[in-house]
Order: sequence, then structure tokens, then C-alpha cells
Amino acid sequence: MEKFCSIWKHTCWDGVGDDLRYKIIGGSQKSTWLSSSKTSSQRRLLTVVLQGAAGVGKTTLAKKWMLDWAQDHLPGTFHSAFYLSCKELGRQGPCTFAELLAKKCPDAQEAGPQVLAQGQRILVVIDGFDELRAPSGSLIHDICGDWEKPKPVPVLLGSLLKRKLLPKATLLVTTRPEALGELRLLVEQPLFIEVEGFLEADRRSYFLKHFEQQDQALRAFEGMKGSPALFHMGAAPAVCWVVCTCLKGQLEKGEDPAPTCRTPTSLFLRFLCGQCSPAALGSGPAPRLPTALHALSLLAAWGIWAQTSLFDGEDIGQLGVSEADLRPFLDGKVLQADADCEGCYAFLHLSVQQFLAALFYLLDGAEPGDVGGWAPDIGNVRALLSKEERLRNPSLTRVGYFLFGLANQERARELEATFGCRVSLDVRQELLRVTHSKDWPFSSRADIRELMRCLYESQEEALVREALAPITELALHLQSDRDLVHASFCLRHGQALRRLWLQVEKGIFLENDGASEPGTWVERCCSLSRPARSQQDHQALCRWTELCSVLSSNENLTFLEVSQSFLSHSSVRILCEQITRVTCNVQKVVVKNVSPVHAYRDFCLALVGKKTLTHLILEGSVPCDNMLLLLLCEALKHRRCNLQYLRLGSCSDFTQHLNDFSLALKVNQSLQSLDLTASELGDEGVKLLCGSLRHPNCFLQWLSLENCHLTEVCCKELASTLIVNQRLTHLCLAKNNLGDGGVRLLSEGLGYPECQLQTLVLCQCSITRRGCKPISDFLQGDSSLTFLDLSLNPIATGLWFLCEALKNPSCNLKCLGLCGCSLPSFCWQDLASALASNQRLEVLDLGQNSLGQSGVTMLFEALKQRSSPLKRLRLRTDESSAQTQKLLKEVRDSNPKLSIDCKAARAASSFCEFPFFTPRDNFPVIY
Repeated sequence: MEKFCSIWKHTCWDGVGDDLRYKIIGGSQKSTWLSSSKTSSQRRLLTVVLQGAAGVGKTTLAKKWMLDWAQDHLPGTFHSAFYLSCKELGRQGPCTFAELLAKKCPDAQEAGPQVLAQGQRILVVIDGFDELRAPSGSLIHDICGDWEKPKPVPVLLGSLLKRKLLPKATLLVTTRPEALGELRLLVEQPLFIEVEGFLEADRRSYFLKHFEQQDQALRAFEGMKGSPALFHMGAAPAVCWVVCTCLKGQLEKGEDPAPTCRTPTSLFLRFLCGQCSPAALGSGPAPRLPTALHALSLLAAWGIWAQTSLFDGEDIGQLGVSEADLRPFLDGKVLQADADCEGCYAFLHLSVQQFLAALFYLLDGAEPGDVGGWAPDIGNVRALLSKEERLRNPSLTRVGYFLFGLANQERARELEATFGCRVSLDVRQELLRVTHSKDWPFSSRADIRELMRCLYESQEEALVREALAPITELALHLQSDRDLVHASFCLRHGQALRRLWLQVEKGIFLENDGASEPGTWVERCCSLSRPARSQQDHQALCRWTELCSVLSSNENLTFLEVSQSFLSHSSVRILCEQITRVTCNVQKVVVKNVSPVHAYRDFCLALVGKKTLTHLILEGSVPCDNMLLLLLCEALKHRRCNLQYLRLGSCSDFTQHLNDFSLALKVNQSLQSLDLTASELGDEGVKLLCGSLRHPNCFLQWLSLENCHLTEVCCKELASTLIVNQRLTHLCLAKNNLGDGGVRLLSEGLGYPECQLQTLVLCQCSITRRGCKPISDFLQGDSSLTFLDLSLNPIATGLWFLCEALKNPSCNLKCLGLCGCSLPSFCWQDLASALASNQRLEVLDLGQNSLGQSGVTMLFEALKQRSSPLKRLRLRTDESSAQTQKLLKEVRDSNPKLSIDCKAARAASSFCEFPFFTPRDNFPVIY
């Protein structure tokens, strides 16, 4: 076999593997590499696991190490290396371990189990653990230490890995990553080595060797590199050979190689048609070719479902075709005689088998049993695409990709013309049914990423439109160039899309891309003098432009969130260019934890004068510098500004620019909600802000000053503002050290009849029993307050004052939050009495308070009244106790409209989100 990699770093195992590329990725024996020349005292037990994708060279590397091991021996010692192929042994019946070794090395039988068991100079290669046919978990429980006891081969190999057989031997295991979970349960302290296969430089070198003309080689290489999915598969030398074979003929004919390299499906379709058609083989008409293709696809599908890649003569015989019928595929190197197992066959590469397995579902009449009467166990399309089956058998995932790729009508016609077979597109409707059903959930961004990849593989706009037709919301997590390619293609056809969430991982865009240099980003990136990384960034920016164009081309898209994203200057400006277009109808924009920090400026600039914009959130260490605040103020003062909701989360250095901001609030007549949570306002900043709030042209109704470093000092200004501003109805002051004195000052303003405040959040404000008295007083007066949250304040016996207010008919409270308020057990009688008489309270939160069984009993007895207005109650209690269950049943039977939540804690990260208490439509929630 041709050497497929250059040296990675240096050889860690003396004299071994000096021409293959690999890297150590973990294991407790990371520094313990041992050649067979080490003495007994130096040696330690060692299990080495070579992991890597199909075809990257794991077997080649293992055989080289085995050869070097066998050649490096000491006189007078038993020294041997055994090669055990799992895909070959999987076809063997039960045998003893002695028989298993004797087939591989006759000397082992003469040495005897005792010698072998004690031998420290034995290497056993277990190749292809992922192809070991055994039920999941069975290898852990069925263990055998008897050399002479017949057992199924998987049991013997599992016992070997558990070191019940040959306990002192060195074990070298190869596997694909999907089987690592099962393997980890069998081996102890393994050393994991990743076999990487061809890296980019290796692939380029391979292309240059394959093509006679350098320009053709580089053009073919760039063609493959332009498809992230195909380029990733190119780590396997066989895939590089397929690409070179396909593109060489096309380039010699002067054809454009780009369509062939667009997706893996287009490549393998070209390979199949180019290698196996009568024209390619120089033969005449082949009447049996459609039958042979059908049989071969059936074999591939059965192998995928059975998780095997090796087929013997019996398997071929069951297809009802002869070797002569399969000759076009053997000559075309699609199917090959296996080098290690005589009389057996294997596909050129696992990807070829997966492609043909997908083809099985499209060939007309492709049902198990249609070929030679053989009916293997093959799942239908729905099973193929189900998450459960794909987790059990990861190869099905790529079969699914190929199936979407072959559902393309143009490709179907090419297959029919080349092989004379009939291709049914009924599977196309089945694919659409699956994507529209609960079998394809959108519960995670990984599921959406899978859908994007499948639809991109089809390369058919009509299919993508139909698949995305019912989807109105998408959350895209772009982790690689490949994700960007898929999303940019698909989103253009999702015209029903209304809401879009974007998260971009680091590395997709060039961080310091020189956006400040002269010229547009296209001119800069297209410069031939720029390094390859800039050219790669240019491609990413082109795809990003296509993706962002959905903002201006889809009139239904009204919500955009960009969060946890690593962008570049150029990518931010491209996104902003689309937002500024007249055809962009976005109404709600969220920018959260985005880099570079200057991106916030660009977004503000893009939104100045944006008539459709009604909600804007800027969060995540927002740098409130002069430019950003200037742009934000210009947006608020602009005559076309319709902004209703503004959140500036974690805004630093805000107080230095409050004068401009306060002026903008006086000019703006659309803003109704302002959230400055975690901004560095301080008392002086609030005093400036209150000046704007008291202005007659200020239309704010909802204000959050949570965690803004406020104290009692600013409370008098706030109180006077509440009296003057009769539009302000919702105020959040959570996580500020207001204390009892601050609450007393606020209560003075709240007691005025002119105050129209309806919602007040005072969570975690250092309020004690003393602060409850002024609160109780204004609640019993002419107060409009209907929502009060005092959670996480140590009010303790101050509950008595609140109960007095609840008993008063003048109290208008509908929602009361007392979560985590250190309420004593002797107060529950007072609360029960208040609940029995109150006719307005609908929601009560008592979470994180110790009620005890007596307290629960008192409350539930009061709530049994059908006249109780309470609709929602949260408290901490043991639902599992028989007494509590009995009380819960009695309350629910007598008061069925009451919902009781026995969770101890509330889930809100921000108190102004009101997740438990408040109907979402009463607050400016933009999601």
C-alpha cells in the first residue's frame, strides 16, 4: 500500500511508525511507550487504541508496528505478534481461544497456554473493534478465562481486552470513534492515539502526484477544498483517489469540476457512473447491469444495517447474481477482493458502501426479497432517519445524507440513463414526511444542523423549500465552515421563517481581518497577494453574505438574535448592510456576548432610522463608549424611530454619557420599556435618569434598574418620580442595597394617589422586618400596586404586617413573591387567616421557606375554600409523604382552579423576567 502520510512529529514507540501521521490524545500511560526491547523490569502492561475515521490508515499503521515488533526480539525468548481481524472473525463460529491463536500462529499451539499467559513479549492486534458483532453491553458481562472452553469469538476478544486471557500481553486495538464508548468499558488505562490520515499538505501532495499537469492537479485540489464536507472526507486516501479519478477525466475533456465536488453525493455518483458504465468499461450493452446494480445496493444496505463491511461468496450468492454480473463493479474498483480474507469482498471505502446503501432505497421496487428471494433485515426510510437508530448505528447518518442527495431529480435521471434502471422518487415524499413529523425533532441546535446538512446534500431548491415550508423558527449554531455552507444554501429557501437565532463559533472568520483598510472587504480578500487564510476567509464571507441576505429577502423574518458569537469586522458589517436595507423587516434584534466589542457600534449605526425596529437588546459587557452612546442616542432621537423596548445589559461607564441619554429620552416618544440591568448607574446616575422620567414627554412605562449599585440615597428621587410620572407602571429595583430606609422613602411616593405603579420588584434588597411596615401601610391605602416581589429578603416576622395588608379590602395585590424570606413557622397561621379573607390575591410564591407539616396543613385548610381567588401557589414541601399527598388531593378536589408547584426554588436568572408570577403578555418579553 502506498504510504499515505508524512511524519507528524517524532516516533514515540522506538523504531515504529516513522512514516505515518498520528497524535496522542489521552490516556494514563501517555509517557509509557515501550518497544519489545525493553527489559521485564522496565515494562508495564500497555493497551494502545488507534482511533480514526474509516480508511485513514489505522490498519496500515497497526500492521507496521506488528512487523517491527516481530523483528525486534531477544535470543532464547518466545516472541510473537498476532493479528486478529474483527470483520473476518465475526463470520467464524464458536471456538476455543487456543484454536483462535493457532490459526494465526501454529507456534502458539506448541508453546502452550502457560507459556503464552506469562509471556511479556506478545503483541496482539485487534483490528476493527467497531465491526465486532455483539449486542451492546454483552462483552462486559460474558467473560471467559479458560483457553480450552469454546465460546463465540466476540466473547473471547472481550475477555482478551479485559485481560482474562494473555494478561501480560501488549494489546493494540484499532477502532472508529463511534465504538469508543463500548471499548472504554473493556480496557483499563488505555493509551489513545488518533490516526489523522491525510492532512491538507498530504492531500495536496497526493493530487500533484496523481496528475501529470500541475495546473490540473491544483484546480482539482481547490475543487475538493471548496466543499468542506468532501474535504473532510479526504483524510482517507481512498477518497482522494476517487476525487482524482473523477476529476482527471473531466479536466482532460475541458469540463468544469465544480459540480462534481459540490457534495459527496455528486462525487460518488460521478464515480459510479464514470467507472462502471458500459461506455467507461469499453463494453457493449449490459442487459444484466440494472439487476447487478440493484443487487449491489442491497448488499451495501444489508452490510450497513448489519454493521459489516466484509462479504463472502455465500453473501454474494444470496443476491441471485454471479461474479460475472458484478464484473463492471469489480473492474471499476467499486467492489474489491479483500486483501486479508481470501474469497471475501469489500467496497473500496465505507463511503462507497454508504452511497450504494442509500441508492437501494431509490431503485424502483427496492424491497428486501426482490433480489434472488433474499430478504435481509433492512430498516425503512423512517427507521434510517430516526435518532435512535443513528445513535445505535452511526453509519446510518451518512446513508441519510446520501439519500437526500440522491432524491435530486437530475441525479435520478443520470442514474437511469447510465444504468438503464428505474429510479423511484417516492422516497422524496417520504423524506418530506419525516422532516415534517415528530420523528425529526427540533429540540436542539444539533438537530437543526443535521437537517441543514441533509437539505444541502440534495442541492435541489424545490425540495429545500418544501422541507422548510412549515418552519417558522430556527436556531443555528455555526461550528465550522461546513455549517456555514449548509445554512447559507438552505435559509434562502425558508420563506416562512419568522425568527432566527445565530451563534457563530471561533475560527470561522479571520479575527483581525483588516476591515479598516482601504477598499471593500471583497477587494481586500480577493487580492492574490494575500495568504491562503485570507482566501479562505473570503469564501467564508461570501457564504456569510448569502446567509445574511435572508434578512432582506424574507419579508416574514422579524426577529434576529446573534449571541455567543465570534465575528470579524467584515462579517459584522455584512450583517449590518442587510439590516439597513429597505426590504429588511426585522422588528426585534438581540445582540448578546458578541466579539469584537466594536460590533455593538456597527449594530447601532445600522439601526439608526430603522422604522421597523421596535425591540433592541444589547447585552454582554457592552462598552458604552462615546461612539456607541452617540449612535444609540441618535437612533432614539431619529424621527423614524419606533423603538418600544431597549435593554442595555451590563453596560459599563454609562454614567459618563447619561446627560446625552437623558436628553434622548425626552425627545423620543416611542420608547415604553427600558432595561438597564447590571449597568454601572449608581445613585447619581439614577438622579439624572429621574430628571428625564419626570419630563412630560417621557413615555416610559416599564423600567428595570436591577443590580445597578443603588442605595437608599436615590430612593427619594425615585419616589418623587413615581408621583409625577403617571405613565410608569412597572419598576424593578432587584439586587440593590436599598435597605429598610430606602423602602420607607419609596413607600412615601407609592402612597400618593397620583402614583400609578402596578408592579414593583424588590428582590434581594436587604429589606428586614422594619421595611415591611411602610409597605403594609401603602398597600392598605389607595394604592394601584397589584404585583409585589419581596423574594430573598430576610423579612422573617415582617410577614405579619403583610398579612394585615392582605386582610384589608383596600389591598389590590394580585401577585406576591416571598421566596426565600426566612419566614418563621409561627407566622403560617397569620398567612392562612389572611388567605381565607383575601379576595384578590391570585399568585403566591413561598418557595425556599421551611413551612413544616403544620404550616402546610394550615395553608391547605385555608385554600380548600371554593371562594379563594388564588390560582397559583409555590411552596417547599415533601410531595412524597402520604399526608402531603392527601392534603394536595383534598385542595385540588375542592379548588380545581388552583395550581400548586412544590418546587423549592424559582428559575429566574433575572428578577425582571417574572417567570412564575406574571402572564408573559403583561411584560415586554421579546422572544
